[in-house]
Amino acid sequence: MTTTGTTGTSSRTGTPGADPAPTAVELAIGGMTCASCAARIEKKLNRMDGVEATVNYATEKAKVTFGGAVSVAELIATVEATGYTAEEPAPVRTGPGPAGDGEGGEGGDAEPAGALRPLRRRLLVAVVLAVPVIAMSMTPALQFAYWQWLSLALTVPVVTYAAWPFHRAAWTNARHGAATMDTLISVGTSAAFLWSVWALVFGTAGMIGMTHPFELTIGRSDGAGNIYLEAAAGVTAFILAGRYFEARSKRKAGAALRALLELGAKNVTVLRPDGSEHTVPTVELKGGDRFLVRPGEKIATDGTVVEGSSAVDVSMLTGESVPVEVTPGDSVTGATLNAGGRLVVEASRVGADTQLARMAKLVEDAQNGKAAAQRLADRISAVFVPVVMALALATLGVWLATGSGLTAAFTAAVAVLIIACPCALGLATPTALMVGTGRGAQLGILIKGPEVLETTRRIDTIVLDKTGTITTGRMTLLAVHTTDTTDRAEVLRLAGALEHASEHPIARAVADGATAEVGALPAPEDFANVAGLGVQGIVDGHAVLVGREKLLAQWAMELTPVLRKAREDAEAAGRTAIAVAWDGEARAVLEVADAIKETSPEAVGRLRALGLTPILLTGDNKAVAEAVAAEVGIEKVYAEVMPQDKVDVIKSLQGEGRSVAMVGDGVNDAAALAQADLGLAMGTGTDAAIEAGDLTLVRGDLRAAADAIRLSRKTLGTIKSNLFWAFAYNVAALPLAASGLLNPMIAGAAMAFSSVFVVGNSLRLRRFKAADH
Repeated sequence: MTTTGTTGTSSRTGTPGADPAPTAVELAIGGMTCASCAARIEKKLNRMDGVEATVNYATEKAKVTFGGAVSVAELIATVEATGYTAEEPAPVRTGPGPAGDGEGGEGGDAEPAGALRPLRRRLLVAVVLAVPVIAMSMTPALQFAYWQWLSLALTVPVVTYAAWPFHRAAWTNARHGAATMDTLISVGTSAAFLWSVWALVFGTAGMIGMTHPFELTIGRSDGAGNIYLEAAAGVTAFILAGRYFEARSKRKAGAALRALLELGAKNVTVLRPDGSEHTVPTVELKGGDRFLVRPGEKIATDGTVVEGSSAVDVSMLTGESVPVEVTPGDSVTGATLNAGGRLVVEASRVGADTQLARMAKLVEDAQNGKAAAQRLADRISAVFVPVVMALALATLGVWLATGSGLTAAFTAAVAVLIIACPCALGLATPTALMVGTGRGAQLGILIKGPEVLETTRRIDTIVLDKTGTITTGRMTLLAVHTTDTTDRAEVLRLAGALEHASEHPIARAVADGATAEVGALPAPEDFANVAGLGVQGIVDGHAVLVGREKLLAQWAMELTPVLRKAREDAEAAGRTAIAVAWDGEARAVLEVADAIKETSPEAVGRLRALGLTPILLTGDNKAVAEAVAAEVGIEKVYAEVMPQDKVDVIKSLQGEGRSVAMVGDGVNDAAALAQADLGLAMGTGTDAAIEAGDLTLVRGDLRAAADAIRLSRKTLGTIKSNLFWAFAYNVAALPLAASGLLNPMIAGAAMAFSSVFVVGNSLRLRRFKAADH
């Protein structure tokens, strides 16, 4: 084992005063139908002075920061001038909303299902009418006399009513001098429909009956006299189906966040000063109010238990299945479930300040972020549609120039328009982020943004704080050594009774350990605290001393050789040794220390399995640090490090070429967490540490650090596979369409499938399991 001590002062300097932070606002964007729409809005907003905007197609939100010269109204006006709607979303509310209509069947789906109903109606119309059109066009046996006119009658409602959203969006964009995915769909389906009408009215197609020779061309019957009604109807049906299932999948992707927001209690029973109980909505609760939590009820907000004891189920926030025991003085978190006795809680944080609301905000902010690869995809999407339209015209021209017929040229050009899909590019990152961060929140892992995902891939070293991270952060009775003639239970009963009267952390550890093992303790008499040495008093008629060996020496008592050896071994291991004597004789030595969490050795093993080198960083002395490190399986230790020097340790590791992650929970860890390439803050720690971290672990279990890195890497892998598919699809599909190898109807199906595939691939992250689940 290598142990390194650090000395000296930090070389860090304070930062100069900065300009006031710009205003940040989040806008709900309406009317976007593809990634090109998001790219256009983002470009328009970023052209405004002092404005930095990120528009997320999957979440349909814009995150905007702007200076004082710009107002929110001007931002909204700019979005509306681009052809879309914008408004400030309603404040984040944590609590159950109105019951949904069951659309989609996802728990916690607060989004109105009504948004999907018009799309579903148009899809049903398109499918019911398009199926017979496709069947008649592709099956000679169904081509009765003048079947083309029936196809036309069935297609009209499809290309007008069912396809209306595409035409409307295309027209709106055209008025603003822009083109989007809807433009491609509208132009493609309209061209196929109008060509078919012309062929039926002015050509020979309308005169062709059942006896017309059947001929297969590009996967379709050309016995229709070169009409493309099945393409117009089929493409509309396929794309509507893709949009519908994409919308449902996006709602599933955001279900975890909505479920998180709805965890809170709707009503709360407030206790008035006169002792009366009043049930009020949770939103009316104020800091300092006392409220009642009966067994089976949710705790309304963050607070401190003032009466009662119970077991609290915190699984909905932390993913931890074992209930937590709480007694007066313990903190409780809003939205957790009281699984045991009656509690009276004093509210400490309400509304947006609660842990639940802050968790939801962190998740929402992460979902609105963009990875570097997504920014590249956005730039491509911004020019994608004009390029595809130019390619379609070029395809038409090339086919005609090479002497091919107008039919073949038209078919290839329409296929190019229909098969191109920037939507998959736009959905690749945000859907994976939505699902990954949402699943993380369910497991008590909060990821701050997409940049964090990239960092987790590069990490090779993880620095672990000791107190509160590897250890419990509180003193615990670990061992009891007695003489041959002394009963262990008697030692605990007498020493525990005396220590129970003291408020010292070591005394509390002894008292708590004794109570847990032997039950109720007797009350001491003539209790006295001997400064710096221990305590003394009378317990059940015995004159009891508990403290340092010097306290016993004052009463002419010495430790036996066995007890002295136990004391020396305890101190060598970095533990505190406490002598116990009564009736003029030394009876026992107690060992007290900050206990290692039961899961810490397993957690260190999991971190190693991820390819990380664990390092212990602590301000404790070398003996304590080495003992803890040996027990959990860490080889390298930085001990006796002052809080201000923890940053220097991280810098020195980075100077060695390492990519460093840091796990901590205290105020003294905040600077080191910020300096590290990846900061993991234990959610059981301080607000300063949580704010400085890139990942927040709501559970106080170090195994969650390994789960967080695994989930982050898996989410990053999903993003990359999504982007690969989206790019590969377009790179492969456009040449196939331009070469005339794809029927427009098949192209429409492939385009719809590409978006659904990307979202479906992201949804696989919902099945991610923590290693201890």
